[in-house]
Amino acid sequence: MNRLGKLLPKRAQDAIHVWRVETRDRLLFGGEWDIRNALPERFVRAAFQMMLRRDVDPIGLDNYLTALEQKELTPDGVLDEMLSSMEIRRDVPFENILRSLHWSRCDFVRMLPRAQQILDLGGTDQAEDAGALVSMGYPYRFELLTIVDLPHDDRHELYGYVASADTVGSRCGPVQYRYHSMVDLSPYPDASFDLVFSGQTIEHITEDEARKMLAEVRRVLRPGGWFCLDTPNRRVTRLQLGPDQLTNPDHKLEYTHEQLSELLREAGFTIDGAYGLNLADESLANGVFDTAEVAAKHGVYHEIADCYILAYMCRAPA
Repeated sequence: MNRLGKLLPKRAQDAIHVWRVETRDRLLFGGEWDIRNALPERFVRAAFQMMLRRDVDPIGLDNYLTALEQKELTPDGVLDEMLSSMEIRRDVPFENILRSLHWSRCDFVRMLPRAQQILDLGGTDQAEDAGALVSMGYPYRFELLTIVDLPHDDRHELYGYVASADTVGSRCGPVQYRYHSMVDLSPYPDASFDLVFSGQTIEHITEDEARKMLAEVRRVLRPGGWFCLDTPNRRVTRLQLGPDQLTNPDHKLEYTHEQLSELLREAGFTIDGAYGLNLADESLANGVFDTAEVAAKHGVYHEIADCYILAYMCRAPA
């Protein structure tokens, strides 16, 4: 505030400050808090810093300013180019490993087969009524998705969200909730589902309970139906946390690829696809878990045993 400002009453000083802020915003953002309405050069610089986490280089700045001026790109088009660039996928790692793992799980969910009748074991989303399968991007419409989860009072405190109704709508179709243990699927007739999904749930039960659950999953699947699941890879989580700690206080058992694939085959499933999510090969080779490496290597990989998450697509006998 200049000397004149210091002589003004506090109310007048506040009014001048507000006028300056509003004037700056009108000049930079057209009066709106939307970076896309900023002056072109400021927009491009801000987009590079936010999307690519670096300052813009002279060539990139010139190219984008020219494209905006000639209307070859809109501001949203610039953001689309950055979002789909090889740089953002290759060189802009996730800082938070949990968000990176979630991104990879979404990639896996989009690979799941089309199905009309779906059973999701433990599939409550902690923020969305439609459930985890839909919120993570399952791409196909279905006749009915049934989500099995424990009653609220039987859940670990980490999982407190309860859907607003027993049946809700979603972009893919109707979703119904049934509250009971996923080990007991007796409410469902034989051969009643095309797809059973177990997303990060088999690790919440013991091995004996898992054997019972797998037998029930096979029973309720139609001939040739799909059982798809993902779960932490103990080969990697042991390196991360040591031999006595699991990745979640509610986990009972985390499997290696060798252990879980054998359990699936013993239950009568054929493993059509075995995939790894978030590659940890350098950590495993060095014998030291590197969070930055695993967070950066998000996506779906062929070398399942070298990844943080095990993911399977299995078939019931035809």
